[in-house]
Amino acid sequence: MKLRILVAALAAFTLAACGQAAPTHNQADVDFATGMVPHHRQAVEMADLIPQRSDNPKLRSLGERVRAAQQPEIDTMTGWLKRWGAPEPSDHSGHSGHGMAGMMMPQQMADLKAAKGIGFDKMWLRMMIEHHKGALEMARTELAKGSDAEAKKLAQSITDSQQKEIDEMTALLAER
Repeated sequence: MKLRILVAALAAFTLAACGQAAPTHNQADVDFATGMVPHHRQAVEMADLIPQRSDNPKLRSLGERVRAAQQPEIDTMTGWLKRWGAPEPSDHSGHSGHGMAGMMMPQQMADLKAAKGIGFDKMWLRMMIEHHKGALEMARTELAKGSDAEAKKLAQSITDSQQKEIDEMTALLAER
């Protein structure tokens, strides 16, 4: 009798396990996407300030590249969160994410919006370098602790591209 119960329980467990695909993600993946979405949104907001405040063609080009790279990444990560059943982070206006690494505080964003010309260029470059360093921190955590292959691939891409942009921004600051 005990053997029948054990066999029946084992069969039920096996059938239940067959019906459910093992998740490809873990909490680190959710945390990565949940943190990176508002982080990227702020970077896009910062990039959108450049055309009205800077005449520097190198900075304008960089801002266009930041926007072109990060908006699709926002869309991708938002899709993952939906697929994973995790809530999409609220819009960062109101700066709910300002406690995250590299996020600008509301006063910093106000100061940036008020600046123009070379002063804007320098402030934007310094702020975006710090912003990118925060993204690198989040991406490295994902690479170390995440399990989703797509999320880890994006984290590696962010690490590579944003380190190159930090190097570029550092060189632009040296020109000023």
